[in-house]
Amino acid sequence: MAERYGADAIGLLVGRRHRARDFVKPDVAREICLSVVPFVTPVLVTHLQEPSQILKLADAVPCSVLQLHSDLSPSLLAFLRDQLRPKKVIGKVSVQGKDALDRARKIESSVDAVVLDSIDRATDRVGGTGITHDWSLSAEIVASCKVPVVLAGGLTPENVGEAIHIVRPSAVDVNSGVERPDGHKSQERISHFIEAVRAAAYLDRDARM
Repeated sequence: MAERYGADAIGLLVGRRHRARDFVKPDVAREICLSVVPFVTPVLVTHLQEPSQILKLADAVPCSVLQLHSDLSPSLLAFLRDQLRPKKVIGKVSVQGKDALDRARKIESSVDAVVLDSIDRATDRVGGTGITHDWSLSAEIVASCKVPVVLAGGLTPENVGEAIHIVRPSAVDVNSGVERPDGHKSQERISHFIEAVRAAAYLDRDARM
């Protein structure tokens, strides 16, 4: 469905450390990765923190981009990016307060992009929370960050246009916002989300011209 409606990338979640229901096994992720059409980027998303485990997983699931969705140190992120070249590495910033600005500044030189996400301490979820965060903080990070910024966290077909207008990220990331109540992805919501993103990006481009 993501391919059909024009998504630029899909996330393959492997290596769970926090509560989540949508992770898959490495062999399934590998099969999906190898079957994706040429112009859609498969992104390996993992909570793993041990360098050896991450490198082993990256070898098993040959995605060209890795999203390291844990609070890894700048030095570890830099080491992994060096080891994984020519793959690209996305580092994670949990937007809970002003500390997020400092975190983004610290890791921006160690990664190829940054993803801004929400966190739900009550459920131990660090992604796919369905919770939005302070977009004004995200906008500050985008304005100052030296690498592309991906906005995630509680985005839906209904709010993604406003989020793009406020934050002006390089990309947006959605998970639970395009799910049905039973937890499965909704064809209608995926379609509407991508349409809303394209419309907002078009309006934003015209506003800048």
